[in-house]
Amino acid sequence: MTGTRAARAAETESALKEAAKRVFARTGYLRAKITDITSEADRAAGSFYSHFDGKESLLESLLADMLDQGDERAAGPDHSPDFSDPAAVRWHVDAYWQFVRANRPVIIALHQAAMVDEHFARRLREILAPNLHDVAEHLEHVRAAGGELPGDPLVVASALISLISQFAYNWLVEGGEELGRELSDQEAVDTLTGLIVRGISGGGSGPGGTPTSVADG
Repeated sequence: MTGTRAARAAETESALKEAAKRVFARTGYLRAKITDITSEADRAAGSFYSHFDGKESLLESLLADMLDQGDERAAGPDHSPDFSDPAAVRWHVDAYWQFVRANRPVIIALHQAAMVDEHFARRLREILAPNLHDVAEHLEHVRAAGGELPGDPLVVASALISLISQFAYNWLVEGGEELGRELSDQEAVDTLTGLIVRGISGGGSGPGGTPTSVADG
């Protein structure tokens, strides 16, 4: 009996989270109401408060799920921190691009919440900060391989993260319709990878536009 209740509770929590993502994607976080979420989940309005204190705690739970997914991928065997290898750069670009695509409603919600709530503004900074130092460490491999970075690794890492995150936000969150064309995942990742590989130490291109090693200069 206890196991059945726990399973039902877990099912309801999952349904509320998935419903919240759909509502956030449709109306945005700031305009979303708890009753919109429970209606979308086909649950009683009171069921929400059995799992979350409010819309803010629901967003926190969604953020935790999102970050767990990112950590799981980063721990995979294909992850390499060696940014002297263009394949490693491309892996990181692709991972972030797919991360934004998969978590678009939560990312929309976080950015909107951060505009009006200092707590979520701080959460947004906290989420980005570890990536900044990780990428800076990845860039040290370029120097070790004989490449020459265009600046201090931390500053360059900041520029790269700004480039990737804003590019992904423009196309995946806001949409690129105003540019009059669609952008495939492959073109997006190839374009970003090429810019980064060339930018961090002036790497050239191989056959078919494939970036060569950044250490080749």
